[in-house]
Amino acid sequence: MDYILISSPLQGFTDFRFRNTFHAVMGGIDTYYAPYIRLDGKKEMKKQTQRDLQPVNNQTPKLIPQVLTNNASDFIWVAQQMQQLGYSELNWNLGCPYPMVSKRGMGAGLLNNPAQIDRVLQQVFAESDTKISVKMRLGLESKFEIFEVLPVLNKYPLQNITIHPRIGKQLYKGEVDLAIFEKCIGLTPHTICYNGDINSVDTFREHANRFPGIKHWLIGRGLIADPFLPQMIKNNTLQYPENKLEQFRKFHDILFSEYEQALSGSGHLLHKMSALWEYFARLFPNTPKAFKMIKKANNIKAYNEAVGAIMANK
Repeated sequence: MDYILISSPLQGFTDFRFRNTFHAVMGGIDTYYAPYIRLDGKKEMKKQTQRDLQPVNNQTPKLIPQVLTNNASDFIWVAQQMQQLGYSELNWNLGCPYPMVSKRGMGAGLLNNPAQIDRVLQQVFAESDTKISVKMRLGLESKFEIFEVLPVLNKYPLQNITIHPRIGKQLYKGEVDLAIFEKCIGLTPHTICYNGDINSVDTFREHANRFPGIKHWLIGRGLIADPFLPQMIKNNTLQYPENKLEQFRKFHDILFSEYEQALSGSGHLLHKMSALWEYFARLFPNTPKAFKMIKKANNIKAYNEAVGAIMANK
């Protein structure tokens, strides 16, 4: 089966610089979701968000913006802004689990209110011709909340539904509930996309074998922890490319250069790269202290020496 691989929108990580670099150097991703747009009560977008979505800044094959809201007015306004930029589809985030979001009735915090989800979608489809897809969890506090939400979603012509089979209260802890996910597949006519803990080719194969009808797969943190994962899934191999180190070094160096130009001061740059290395370090099992080496680097020279030492140890 030809799988469609999608990059999850991760706040603080998958901005246009990361997306462009990943597409140019690593590959394997068919569609990218941009980190969510949140208006915070004002009909205006942050400059950073505007910059991230400007078509001139994006060189990926397909980019879909995402909105985080619990009211139709904001949803429609964002849809209009995205249409002006040339985007024909908008993804609705009903999955963000963080308390600062869910306690305000957004993200996963809206999953226990199917009536409000219905009201929002009814108005959005009545007043906008933007294509809509949904990214969601099983619920906020109960994995059975999704069974009340799916009948609502089934009323509307959605492009697809991405399901992360955890509840919001779990954040990213505990096991994904594959049994509940399996039940959901038969409860909607919509295209279903799987999301959750795809961190290796083996895990992907296990899930793909269990859910042979699923063609769309969304990869989140696993994509940062192992940037080779999408291309290995597409190539149906467990083997890293022979030029693994050279390819990763190119990916790293372009990212470093992009953020060096965008961020003010070495402190911000080192903080940004350190956050990425919290995941990258897993690629270098023969250097168990890789992340500590990066964390200790307090200037650019020390950082480059640490990266060189990590790469030399493979």
